[in-house]
Amino acid sequence: MLEKFFNIFRIPDLRKRVFFTFGILAVYRLGAWIPTPGVNTAKLSILFNAQNSSALGLMNLFSGGTLSRMAIFALGIMPYITASIIFQLLAVVYEPLARIEKEGELGRRKITQWTRYLTVILGVLQSIGIAAILTKQGLVLHPGIAFDLMTILTLTAGTTFIMWLGEQITDRGIGNGMSLLIFAGIVAGLPGGVNDLWQKVKTDSWGSFTPAVLVLLLLGMLAVVAFIVYVERSERRVPIQSARRIVGRRMMGGQASHLPLKVNSGGVMPIIFASSILSAPMLLGTASWVQNNRVLESIYQALQPGYPWYELLNILGIIFFAYFYVSIVMKPDDIADNFRKSGSFIPGIRPGKRTSEFINDILTRITLVGGLYLILVSIVPTFLISGIRFDKIWLIGALFQNLPTWVTHGMNVNFYFGGTSLLIVVGVAMDTINQIESQLVMRHYDGFSPRSGRIRGRKTW
Repeated sequence: MLEKFFNIFRIPDLRKRVFFTFGILAVYRLGAWIPTPGVNTAKLSILFNAQNSSALGLMNLFSGGTLSRMAIFALGIMPYITASIIFQLLAVVYEPLARIEKEGELGRRKITQWTRYLTVILGVLQSIGIAAILTKQGLVLHPGIAFDLMTILTLTAGTTFIMWLGEQITDRGIGNGMSLLIFAGIVAGLPGGVNDLWQKVKTDSWGSFTPAVLVLLLLGMLAVVAFIVYVERSERRVPIQSARRIVGRRMMGGQASHLPLKVNSGGVMPIIFASSILSAPMLLGTASWVQNNRVLESIYQALQPGYPWYELLNILGIIFFAYFYVSIVMKPDDIADNFRKSGSFIPGIRPGKRTSEFINDILTRITLVGGLYLILVSIVPTFLISGIRFDKIWLIGALFQNLPTWVTHGMNVNFYFGGTSLLIVVGVAMDTINQIESQLVMRHYDGFSPRSGRIRGRKTW
């Protein structure tokens, strides 16, 4: 395995890409420690420590701790992800945008450029909200119009620079740039999560059950990682038969192969999209005009992680974006048309529309399995670690008052050990390793997995 790892650095182009990716991630982490001018970071840190298990804690996790320090990268990559979701949804319902998307590389460049513009607009709007919230909470050293303008300029420039960093990783590095930036933010917080767990062990936070809880927690993490790896590598193989044809004096074709359809084609994107949408009301919830309104305050409380309504919307969002992302990545009509042009077919299925319907039916079934898998990985650890506040359900919450404390409040373990963070870390790591492995195999090197093997050159007779 060590020899396979060193193969990465024996290929000049791959070595350059890996070092470039590490360099960009280092720049991203450097910016995560540069504070926004005029913010009282000491009071802000106290606020986030008090609300570590709330919605703000979840947002701070995805930003890699930049929000609790109000760094210049405090907005993170979420404005870009939100802008991407908006344009992808518009491409489905707005026909002119769908035609632009089908124009090939030129159309994709146009949509990418518009996504950048919308990212800047969203960054400005979120920066205005953050500046107002900081002022209302008394976290500003010298409040005024100068601070507001400085905050808007700094945070918007920061999220625009992060967007550029992610695009540079995608174009000139290894892996998906946006996913790797989120991955880097979560991994950067893992040492703090380990220290938090160690402090709980030293202080016997769970009493006499502390050793048993620690063992069960570690075994649970290993089981979740193994389950994620197993499902991420699972696929439904549709048999394909190519038609025989005569070329000159030789019979060509007639070979059997398969079309691999992954159980979770969307990877970590559905859960990132759902979290991005649900994070929208989190910033508004700390505003005074929300806290002073009983109706808005109750809605804000219901939309916090660990509360039933939030978890229900999270489940629906994951299912929706799982199907939505598959509809973008896999197009049954295009696959059936490519089969027809190449003379291939699925045994027992008529070419054309029937083939498209057959592939669509398979994608519908396996995407449901993939969505349930994402829900299981994200909800079950949340239930075991931070609990679900069934006692806060409107009207019927009193029926759940007698539930055990670990059900409604969890075990008070840091967010870094939640299913969402593990899913993103493992999923992004697997995608990046697969890209590195494809680069190795393409250049006649052994990949990481035993099945990759070495590509042999053509034999001469």
